[in-house]
Amino acid sequence: MYWFVFKPLRWQNVLILVASYFFYGWWSWKFMILLAVSTFADYLYGFWVASPNRKKAQFFLWLSVINNLGILGVFKYYNFFALEFKEAFALIGFHTNPVLLKVAIPIGISFYTFHGMSYVFDIYRGKQKPVRNFVDYAVFVSFFPLLVAGPIERANHLLPQIQKKRFFNYAQAVAGCRLMLWGMFKKIVIADSLATIVDSIFNNYQHQSGLTLIIGAIAFSFQIYGDFSGYSDIAMGTAKLFGFELLSNFRFPYFSRDVAEFWRRWHISLSSWFRDYLYIPLGGSKEGKLKAVRNTFIIFLVSGFWHGASWNYIAWGFLHACGFLPLLLLQRNRRHASDVVAQYRKYPTGKELWQMASTFTFVTFAWVFFRAKDMFTAAGYLKGAITNYKHPKEALAYCNVFYYIIPLLLIDWWLRRDERNLSVPKRGKRIVYMVLALLVIFYFGKKTNFIYFQF
Repeated sequence: MYWFVFKPLRWQNVLILVASYFFYGWWSWKFMILLAVSTFADYLYGFWVASPNRKKAQFFLWLSVINNLGILGVFKYYNFFALEFKEAFALIGFHTNPVLLKVAIPIGISFYTFHGMSYVFDIYRGKQKPVRNFVDYAVFVSFFPLLVAGPIERANHLLPQIQKKRFFNYAQAVAGCRLMLWGMFKKIVIADSLATIVDSIFNNYQHQSGLTLIIGAIAFSFQIYGDFSGYSDIAMGTAKLFGFELLSNFRFPYFSRDVAEFWRRWHISLSSWFRDYLYIPLGGSKEGKLKAVRNTFIIFLVSGFWHGASWNYIAWGFLHACGFLPLLLLQRNRRHASDVVAQYRKYPTGKELWQMASTFTFVTFAWVFFRAKDMFTAAGYLKGAITNYKHPKEALAYCNVFYYIIPLLLIDWWLRRDERNLSVPKRGKRIVYMVLALLVIFYFGKKTNFIYFQF
């Protein structure tokens, strides 16, 4: 229908918008209204911040920020702050009983509010002109492949594609199908299989040996990678079927040689968003080391809080700030900005292996705080992993996680130079794709929700 019935660009965009709202409304029609209101508000703010009167433009810029963060604050963070204030007042003898919201967090709220904010920011900076066609802008905010879990798109990247006439491209469609298949393999075969093991270990961490807890943390590292990067691949592949190219979100992060490189390869659209709209406006690293340290902690703590209203997410962000800080102070945070490990070789050197292993160990340590339901659980889990080495043979029951991890690592190593080019030797191409498809079908019954849907 999209390519052969709705040929005019205007009707193609209308079809995408209707499909996107139907997709979102299937989960909750009430929150579909919230999405529409948020979209329309930023559409209007776009015109107001474009005013040549800078005071007027700045006023509406702040109004847009307050509006977007207010939506996030009410639905995602209100209960957290209400309970924290209750505990704080209790410490000084005041007992309160705050009213708590008993509503689910709107799916994808952190993503579509950041879409709207970046659009308004770019107009204020003169990098983007206000879009007059509301349908075009609404498609930018709510395009269904990226609506609920990203990538977080930029207006100057996606809007021109929405406004330009699109033609069916067979090669692009084939590449999209391959990406979708690879994404489904990572999600359904790898992530969902590991999820069962991870849940059983984390939910009973008090009774597990230290070695089992270490295996559980490693398994979660690959579960969340397969889950989130798998969704991103599916989103990029789906978008290709409609003639769009989305921003990359993952570039083999577990081959990173330091924490700075990890953040250039993990959830790229979010880390670059915080860099462009928070870190650089605060002064970045150009106003002295002290401010650079301050700005680094701000973006990592905010990034942690963006993921969830809980102290364990903030601790996760704090740990990554601590891991990034030595690189910043020693001016080594840009060492691997443009290359990939073993770029012109088949295998990494011993030094590169050590760098990747140490970075992965640090990242996995931090993931424990991300996965744990609270700080107490994270602390207990890590204490057990370090001190409890009774019955190490019990860990053998969980070694099957490596049946999923090792093939994923080997395939990623093969593809590491280009995350979009799923190159397979011609001789075995059909067999490879057939095996992937059969595995997806076979494992389909084990499906779990995407982790990042909750953010």
